Amino acid sequence: MHAPKSIESFLIQSKQGYRSLKHKLFAMSSTKLVLYSVLIGIVGGLAAQFFAECVRLASHYFLTGIAQYTPPGLPNEGGILTETFGKYGRWLIPVVTTLGGLLSGWLVYTFAPEAEGHGTDGAVKAYHQNGGRIRGRVPLVKTVASAITIGSGGAAGREGPTAQITAGIGSVVAGWLGLDDRTRRLLVLAGIAAGLSAIFRSPLGTAFFAIEILYTEMEFEARMLVYTVIAAVVAYAVNGIFVGWEPIFSLPATTAFHDPLHLIWYSILGIIAGIVGAILPSIFYYTRDYFKKLKISAKLKPALGGLLLGLMALALPQILGGGYGWMQLAMDGKLTIGLLAVLAVAKIIALSFTISSGGSGGVFAPTLFSGTMLGAFVATLANTLFP
Repeated sequence: MHAPKSIESFLIQSKQGYRSLKHKLFAMSSTKLVLYSVLIGIVGGLAAQFFAECVRLASHYFLTGIAQYTPPGLPNEGGILTETFGKYGRWLIPVVTTLGGLLSGWLVYTFAPEAEGHGTDGAVKAYHQNGGRIRGRVPLVKTVASAITIGSGGAAGREGPTAQITAGIGSVVAGWLGLDDRTRRLLVLAGIAAGLSAIFRSPLGTAFFAIEILYTEMEFEARMLVYTVIAAVVAYAVNGIFVGWEPIFSLPATTAFHDPLHLIWYSILGIIAGIVGAILPSIFYYTRDYFKKLKISAKLKPALGGLLLGLMALALPQILGGGYGWMQLAMDGKLTIGLLAVLAVAKIIALSFTISSGGSGGVFAPTLFSGTMLGAFVATLANTLFP
C-alpha cells in the first residue's frame, strides 16, 4: 500500500538532489569563469601596454629616426601637440611607409597569414569557426607587424590589433588550462574586451562591443556580458596603473550642451557622418579587391600600399598613423575648415591603402579620425555662419 508513495517520495528527493547538485556545479563553474575573466583582464591589460610600447618604439625608429618626422601627440599620453620635420622635410616619409609595409607583409605572410588586416575579423572567425582556437604565434606576430605598420606611419589604429592580440592570449590561456570550446570562446571575448578597454580606456563600452561585434544583425552574446565587463574593468584598472585615469582626449571644462537649437547642427552632422559611413566600406573593400587581383606576391602588397600612402602624405602628413594628436587639435579648433573637410575623406583612402593591401593594423582609429574631422568641420561651419 505504501510502496507507490515511497517510490514517489524517492523520485521527488532524487529530483531535488539533482537540482541541488546542478546548482552547486553551476555555482562552481560560474566562480571559475569569474576567476578566468579576472585573469584575462590582468594579462590583457599588460599585453595592451606592451603593444602600445612597441608602437611607440617603432615610431621612434621609423618616423622620428629615419624620416625625421614627429607628428603631434596627445598630452595625456606624454606627447606634444606640434609636428616637427628634419632637414629633408617630408621626402623620406614614402621611404619609411614603404619599408614598414615591406617588413610587416613579410612577417605576416611568412609566419601567420591570419594576422593580416585589422584583427577583429580574425578573432570573430576564430570564435565562430574554430571553437575559439587561435594559434599561439598569432599574438606575437600581430604585435610586431602592427607595431611596425603603425610606427612607420601606416594609417591604422591600435584597437583592432590589440583585440586580436588579447583574444589570442585568451585562447592560449584556455589551451594551457585544458578548457573546453565553450569556455575558450568566453576567454576570447573577455580578451577582446580587456584589450580594447586598456587601449581605449572605456571599459563598459568595450565590454558591450565584444559581445555584439560577433554578428552582423541586431544580436549579441548576452550570457557573456558579465564576464566581458569583469575583464574590461580589470584591464582598465591595470592600464591605469601605467598611464593614469585621464581620458585620452581633453575638452574644456566649459564644454556643455545648453542650446536646443544646436540639435539642428547635430542632425546635420549625423546625416553627413551617415553618408560618409556608408561610403567608407565601399572604398575599403573596393581597394581590397583591387589589391587581391594584383599579380604580385602577397608579401609585397603592403609595401605598395605603404608607398601610395607615403606619396599622399607628402601633401597631407596628417593622415599618417592613428592621428590622435591631430584629432585633439581639431577638437581645440586649431585646424582650418578646408583642411578638416579634406582630411575626413583623405583618411579613408589612406586607411584603404594601408589595410586593404594586406597591412596589419586597426580600422577604428582612422574611422574615429574621419568622424572627428567631420564634427570639427560642422562646428567650424556653424561658428562661421552664426558666431
